[in-house]
Amino acid sequence: MGKYFGTDGFRGEAGITLTANHAFKIGRFLGWYYGELKRQAGDPSPARILIGKDTRRSSYMFEYSLVGGLTASGADAYLLHVTTTPSVAYIARVDEFDCGIMISASHNPYSDNGIKLINGHGEKMDENTIGLVEEYLDGHLKAFGETWEELPFASHERIGRTVDYVSGRNRYIGYLISLGIYSFKGVKVALDCANGSAWNVAKAVFDALGAKTLVINAEPNGVNINTNAGSTHIEGLQKFVVENQCDVGFAYDGDADRCLCVDEKGNVVTGDHILYIYGRYMKDREKLINNTVVTTVMSNFGLYKAFDECGIGYAKTAVGDKYVYEYMTKNGCRIGGEQSGHIIFSKYASTGDGILTSLKMMEVMLARKKKMSELSEGFTVYPQVLENVRVKDKAAVQADPDVQKAVEEVTEKLGDTGRILVRESGTEPVIRVMVEAESEEICCGYVEAVISVIRKKGHGI
Repeated sequence: MGKYFGTDGFRGEAGITLTANHAFKIGRFLGWYYGELKRQAGDPSPARILIGKDTRRSSYMFEYSLVGGLTASGADAYLLHVTTTPSVAYIARVDEFDCGIMISASHNPYSDNGIKLINGHGEKMDENTIGLVEEYLDGHLKAFGETWEELPFASHERIGRTVDYVSGRNRYIGYLISLGIYSFKGVKVALDCANGSAWNVAKAVFDALGAKTLVINAEPNGVNINTNAGSTHIEGLQKFVVENQCDVGFAYDGDADRCLCVDEKGNVVTGDHILYIYGRYMKDREKLINNTVVTTVMSNFGLYKAFDECGIGYAKTAVGDKYVYEYMTKNGCRIGGEQSGHIIFSKYASTGDGILTSLKMMEVMLARKKKMSELSEGFTVYPQVLENVRVKDKAAVQADPDVQKAVEEVTEKLGDTGRILVRESGTEPVIRVMVEAESEEICCGYVEAVISVIRKKGHGI
């Protein structure tokens, strides 16, 4: 993980830890770097770079700062305006852009923002290029065999321009509509757009496919994104679905790359449920290549028990849709994702796509002729207890023989009735101890058994 860029871009408090100057310099680097790559390949045309943003007030500041940097370096900036992260990935790929940029802090509060970099294949940017961006931000860039204290500015006819590219967002909407193989006529659907990127996209798709679409949290004002709304505050949608007698509800996050569902009874359908429902659907149609669904280590133990019952194989990656996608690409898998609702359908997209996920859930409902609540039958969510312990040294805790022994003892006692996971936080001095078992009481007992050893050995703060 880099100094500025984590697994999901450069994220921070807007105007404080992530500033307009950061955005300007990122634009300066990307415009120069991709232009130089083209020139060295014998192509004198300017770099073409795509930009989308979510509905945060600060997104405009970062958009204009990026554009300033890009055009000053000689690149042309194509603006999708307010749109979803997956739309940037899709258009970057199909319209052969050099790269894409999404301005969003996803499910974070409005006061945060982020800059996500996407390559020309619609995938998260490679670590080498991100490393060069960080070198430039720190003032010691080495690239193309030279050391650069500052990058050259474009002049005269080489100065870049901006292009209004809202047509790209509209074509993405058309692409989503084209994936609806069943009419949604007669289905009452509730959408929670989190006052974010999905607000001007999702309803258009569902309406075009014939649904009776009811929408909440689709009035962004720059400061209400994710506020008691969307996939991280799904209780509002649960209540709305029941009160309005909807057949199903879908909740997106700020940049609409994740989706959670609510069934007709008001129950939450998590990312694990979605993997189970669609994994079974694919297997039954002999579409589940390699017979494998890709999950992360945080997926519920009950999901694996359910897959075992269905004869479906699974892989476990580190937490982060980036790692899920890497595994899927390397091993040719068609579906993977996270409990949080980042679901990747690799046949249709190169990133998690909340609206696409909701369309796929509609497809299963209509193909099976079943209610959403019925599609989850066979998957029992195991109780989970997760405790965070602040420690002096995360690596020392993991290497401690007594801690390892305590974890091994819990693993042995649980057998095939549950699991324990002890992992380090990526951003805090914290060890996370998680147990899943048949009852919450069992979970609490085993979590406390391990934490007591951590504290007894003097690792706690």
